[in-house]
Amino acid sequence: MKITVIGFWGGYPAKNEASSGYLLEYDDYRVLLDCGSGVLAQLQNHLKPEELDAVVLSHYHPDHVADIGVLQHALLIQQMLGGEQKTLPIYGHSLDPIEFNKLSYKNITKGIAYSTEKPLQIGPFTFQFMKTNHPAPCFAMRVEAGGDTLVYTGDSTYMDELAEFAREANILLCESNFYSDMNTQASKAGHMTAREAGLIAEKADVQLLILTHLPHYGDHQQLKKEAGEVFMREIALAKSCLEFQL
Repeated sequence: MKITVIGFWGGYPAKNEASSGYLLEYDDYRVLLDCGSGVLAQLQNHLKPEELDAVVLSHYHPDHVADIGVLQHALLIQQMLGGEQKTLPIYGHSLDPIEFNKLSYKNITKGIAYSTEKPLQIGPFTFQFMKTNHPAPCFAMRVEAGGDTLVYTGDSTYMDELAEFAREANILLCESNFYSDMNTQASKAGHMTAREAGLIAEKADVQLLILTHLPHYGDHQQLKKEAGEVFMREIALAKSCLEFQL
């Protein structure tokens, strides 16, 4: 399994970058996790939009889905130019029917609902979902392929359940939108601090913690330091084009 960070900013993208978007690849099968603002432009540094096999969305806040409409139009234009006629599946929750219905567009994309009830097979990837604590309905994802496991928290406040959900994962891709002295602000906003991300990683006994959904202020190295106070294994800060091969 290979993971590439396409975008990692919380709220909105910094100049020439993108908010949430992560590319998973296994045996030439390509899945995009979230499709926030600026993701489509950055994605084209790695592949053509029409080369995607699936998209999976954690929730419908703009910093995670703003480029879905842009992706749909890119695929439409490529088909008009003689490209392959195929329908891209976009997986999302159905707790917000208005937003879910936007995932289906002509014969270009098809919205497919996932649930926490049973695993979902998408190509070579097995997905499991867990509802998180966030102002909008949001779901963490546990993704397995070839004996390796990635867990992506989506957006959430601290939850002990996330540690169990991420148990012994190779990689925990965890939101860290606030510094550790901002617990109250983080909780009110439905997000986590760096220390809380580190605590989940430690309890889950993961191999690698990647801090993502990063804030637009402060020193991001401080986030890494704060997470490292409770998690003693490898920690990385998400950045554009960061790649890990499992």
